[in-house]
Amino acid sequence: MPTRQGRVSQVRIAETVASTLRGRILSGDGSDEYQLPTQDQLVQEFGVSYPSIREAIRILETEGLVTVRRGKVGGAEVHRPDESSAAYHLGLALQAGRVTLGDLAVGLQTFEPQCAAQCALAPDRQERIVPALRANIEATARLVGTSGPFTHAAREFHELVVALTPNATIRHIVGSLVALWSAQERAWADTAASRGEYPDQVEAEQVVRTHRRVLTEITAGRAAAAERVARAHLAASQAYLLDMFDDSVVTITHARTGHTGAIPNPLWRV
Repeated sequence: MPTRQGRVSQVRIAETVASTLRGRILSGDGSDEYQLPTQDQLVQEFGVSYPSIREAIRILETEGLVTVRRGKVGGAEVHRPDESSAAYHLGLALQAGRVTLGDLAVGLQTFEPQCAAQCALAPDRQERIVPALRANIEATARLVGTSGPFTHAAREFHELVVALTPNATIRHIVGSLVALWSAQERAWADTAASRGEYPDQVEAEQVVRTHRRVLTEITAGRAAAAERVARAHLAASQAYLLDMFDDSVVTITHARTGHTGAIPNPLWRV
């Protein structure tokens, strides 16, 4: 049995190895192309024991950077973190702080409309931003009369506005908040539809018209107007969910039954 001192040394070695591998994963070009070497190769490269390598991989696995597959076709699959993984960890912090959906809604009303303004100021908006938003609006319009599919498409408009924001820091921070809200709203839509409580077609058509207004302001480069319309629309669209769950704490769980992004299959609930 290893002594306590031996165990501490092994953990420190594992942390050093994990730090090196983490740097390699995060320094990529945005894809998941980096392949983690085998345990044999890592033992040889770092000159450490197999338990230290396994502990290093375990550290990376708990961070969502690696998924270990067992069995004959086992191995370690690498995942670069993205807005989804950031949203997951942010969601844990919000849940621990007993943050309510109402509080999250106010935060979004503060930050998300600023992304619409930034899109309106982007020099390349006509080539990069406007076509993507227009395509989403047309797809959303075709889904009027449905429930879940319409909500999924409508939420994608909000996600696109943030994802197309020029500033990378804003994209990641606000994108995490939007991902949290989108998951809650999509779950609400599915529940409301199953109960026959989903908003009627007239309200869905109003959502599409408002998205077109936001796009019009972005296209024209009117940042203040784009932000104003986006903020009013966001508050109105949040009202449905808040009417049912305003004081509910943001709650998050996940099931390790697959993999999307850096966090396996997020499942959100209130």
